[in-house]
Amino acid sequence: MGYTEAIDFFLDKIKENLSRVKKEEVEKLISKIIEKQREGKKILIIGAGRSGLIGKAFAVRLMHLGCNTYVLGDIITPPVGKGDLVIAISGSGVTRLVLTAVQIAKEVGAEVAAITSYPQSPLGRTADYVVELGGRILRPSKEDYFASQILGIHEPLMPMGTLFEDSCMILLDAIIADLMQRMGKTEEEMIKRHANIE
Repeated sequence: MGYTEAIDFFLDKIKENLSRVKKEEVEKLISKIIEKQREGKKILIIGAGRSGLIGKAFAVRLMHLGCNTYVLGDIITPPVGKGDLVIAISGSGVTRLVLTAVQIAKEVGAEVAAITSYPQSPLGRTADYVVELGGRILRPSKEDYFASQILGIHEPLMPMGTLFEDSCMILLDAIIADLMQRMGKTEEEMIKRHANIE
């Protein structure tokens, strides 16, 4: 399979994956972001690895919308406090860095929203709100390998959480588009908050 076929495959899988996201879960997250922005509360984005990079992209767009947004690990990130919102991204829901940060956030009274493939994971159970986003595909066991080949179930072309991460990027960009409408923000307003030294 060449890269053009891979693009078609990826787009189909991402669209299928996003179609299963529960609207009410996303609505809750959007409402919370608007609420925190209106109250002047902080929004802290947490993620590790590629999920962390996607979180950073989301954080910068929230900043462009006028939200008081930070990313875990940046040296200028202030302390999180009561009523602030933490958005934690982890497909597995067991990433240690994310779990530790979320537990501390809960201790100081912050609200936690999790984006994960596993709502019953430690992250999902700790969070106040969960957006379930599929994509963490479990490989068949060695015992099931032969049967999976006969049935046409092969190892995914989107390994190691790629489907989760790609879907998450599009979901979060779609949330930004929705927030622009609800908050009455234009691209011209957002550009005013864009970096002018880069």
